[in-house]
Amino acid sequence: MDMTGKTVVITGASRGIGAAAAREFAAAGANVALLARSSDAISEIAGEIGDNALAFECDVASFESTQAAVDETLSRFGSVDVLINNAGVIEPISRLADSEPDDWSKVIDINLKGVYYGMRAVLPAMLKRGGGSVLTISSGAAHGALEGWSHYCTSKAGVHMLTKALHKEEAGHGIRAIGLSPGTVATEMQREIKSSGVNPVAQLDWSDHIPPEWPAKCLLWLCGPDGDAWLGQEVSLRDEDVRRAVGLIA
Repeated sequence: MDMTGKTVVITGASRGIGAAAAREFAAAGANVALLARSSDAISEIAGEIGDNALAFECDVASFESTQAAVDETLSRFGSVDVLINNAGVIEPISRLADSEPDDWSKVIDINLKGVYYGMRAVLPAMLKRGGGSVLTISSGAAHGALEGWSHYCTSKAGVHMLTKALHKEEAGHGIRAIGLSPGTVATEMQREIKSSGVNPVAQLDWSDHIPPEWPAKCLLWLCGPDGDAWLGQEVSLRDEDVRRAVGLIA
C-alpha cells in the first residue's frame, strides 16, 4: 500500500499496536498523528519517524482533547484520511461484586466513549472530502464474557456496534468502517492480564501472543481494496486465511 499524501490519526500511539501502526503507516508514506497521554513516548516515536509525524498529548476520554488534536492535524497536514481507534485499557481487572464504580466507568470512558469521540472528531472533515477509513481495534471480548472483564467486554461490545452503526449511516458517503479483532497481542496489556491470574487468558504463555506488528500490517492492508470486503464488519486476525492474505504467513 502506498499511503503517500494520506494522513492517519492513531490513538493510543505510545506503545503496542498504536506505536507499531505509526511506524507501519509512516513507512508506507503516510503522515501520522500520534495521540496518547504519554507525551514523552509519542514525542520519541514521532522524532524517530521524522517530519511526517506529529505527537499530540491527548486524553481520548475527553472530546475536547480529541477534537483539539484532530484540528491540529488538519491544520498541519490538511486532511484526515484514516482514523485508527486503538486506545484502550483493561485495568483494574475485578469481579463485578468487587469492582469500584469510578474505575469501572473510566474504562468505559476510554474504551467506548473514546472511540465515539474519535469518530465524531474526524467525521466532518472526512465527509467534506468525500470519505475516509475508520479502523477500530475490537476484541473477541466483544462477543463472549470473561470473568473479571465486565468493563472491558462491555466496552468492546459497544465498540463493535459503533462500527456497525457508522457503516450503516455513512457507507454511502465514502466512510469505510471496519473493526479488527487481533487476538492476544504481546503488549503491556497482556502483562497486566497475566499478573491478574483471572480467567483463561491470564494462563497463556507469552509465546502464545502475536507481535504488535501483525495487527499494524493488517490495519494498513484494510486501507486497500481488499479491505472493502470487510466494510461494516470485524476482521479476526485469528483467521489463518486473513493472516495469509495480509502476508503474515505463507
